[in-house]
Amino acid sequence: FKKRYKLADDIFFTDIKSLLKAKKPDVVLAYNAIADHLSVVEAAAPLGISVMVEKPLAVSVKHAERMAQLARQHKIHLLTNYETTWYSSNQEAYNRVKKENSIGEIRKIVAHDGHEGPKEIGVSKEFLSWLTDPVMNGGGAIIDFGCYGANLMTWLMDGQAPISVTAVTKQIKKDVYPKVDDDATIVLEYPTATGIIEGSWNWPFSIKDLEIFGQTGYIQAVNPNTIRMKKRGENNYQSFQAKPLEAAFSDHLSYLSRVLKNEVNPKNDLSSLENNLMVVRILEAAKQSAKEGKKVYFKK
Repeated sequence: FKKRYKLADDIFFTDIKSLLKAKKPDVVLAYNAIADHLSVVEAAAPLGISVMVEKPLAVSVKHAERMAQLARQHKIHLLTNYETTWYSSNQEAYNRVKKENSIGEIRKIVAHDGHEGPKEIGVSKEFLSWLTDPVMNGGGAIIDFGCYGANLMTWLMDGQAPISVTAVTKQIKKDVYPKVDDDATIVLEYPTATGIIEGSWNWPFSIKDLEIFGQTGYIQAVNPNTIRMKKRGENNYQSFQAKPLEAAFSDHLSYLSRVLKNEVNPKNDLSSLENNLMVVRILEAAKQSAKEGKKVYFKK
């Protein structure tokens, strides 16, 4: 990277602790291998430096809980970034379901997230090396794309833990991804609702959408900006553009800046520590379910 981008020698450090002590940043963006998120928090938290990681929060519940303990002990923000957090369609769907009660109580949520495969879409060699490593990434498509649905469903279900998690994974392209799964289906059971997460590296095109079925209607976040909706008794679907997001919630850096200035309280947001601890619990249970071939009940 140094040679490729012609970077000066004096911006490099031998370890992250030396870097943080010398530069004293307000925040660290840890968009590296998921397994390395913990070491970043271990270095930053004792110095009072907040951290935003790229999804998901951690490779395991053990890592996630250690990160949370450090964040709370040292009173830093520990946030998780998802592309879908900044989709105006998801926020519009949430507002119509949760604030306006437009479709009644939630009965089913279906999240589709995936693409043709990381190698197929041409991600960098460096990224591909850890994304397809079961230790560094925690899994394949079940982690890479399963986390989106878990994040959104936890948000829509007010942080509630599911009763159980059932998952099926496949290795459809074993020659391309020999170490990890490339297709995952996860079912979350709640007291009065069901969540279905579909994540794949085997789809004909890229997709990130969200469907919510309620007692009296249906709403879909079709893409970043489009909503499709239908209520009981109506013959046709309505399609319309979601309202633009407020400036503070329009992208990860704007949001992060407001949080650091104490202008936004991240508690229970899609980026929040509380939400993302639950996401990691769901993903770990999903991996266990897929491995054992049976439903995994959540521990209270």
